[in-house]
Amino acid sequence: MKHILTSFLAVFALLFLVNCSSQMTNSDNVKKEWMLVEFQDFSKDVMVANKANINFTNIKDAGKFSAYMGCNNMFGTATFSGKGMVKFSQIGSTMMFCDKAMDLESALGKALPTMTNYKIEGHYLTLSNNSGKSLKFVASDWD
Repeated sequence: MKHILTSFLAVFALLFLVNCSSQMTNSDNVKKEWMLVEFQDFSKDVMVANKANINFTNIKDAGKFSAYMGCNNMFGTATFSGKGMVKFSQIGSTMMFCDKAMDLESALGKALPTMTNYKIEGHYLTLSNNSGKSLKFVASDWD
């Protein structure tokens, strides 16, 4: 009986240790480049042609992000919590005029500071706010 109890405790301890391995949170999974695929009434063709993306690979460096919608470079700070919350601040942009990309850039510049929630499902990142507006991205390293 003593041998069975010792074996049971050993197996339980092993399972406990394996289960305690560090796991990435959703806020860790966001640290990559994302391609914009759904936003307001803009077609996917427009977003692909403009190479519309947001880049969170430098998020570990004081929360910095960058974005590109076809002409100007956008930048700022993003803070992600493990509870699905996000806060964008200090958003800026270069100021070149590009006829075809300005509508998309302007709309994103207005929408991004209002985004308060994020969700990662598979290869997709969705940013949303409490008014029902959202931006959907796909990971750029996904085929």
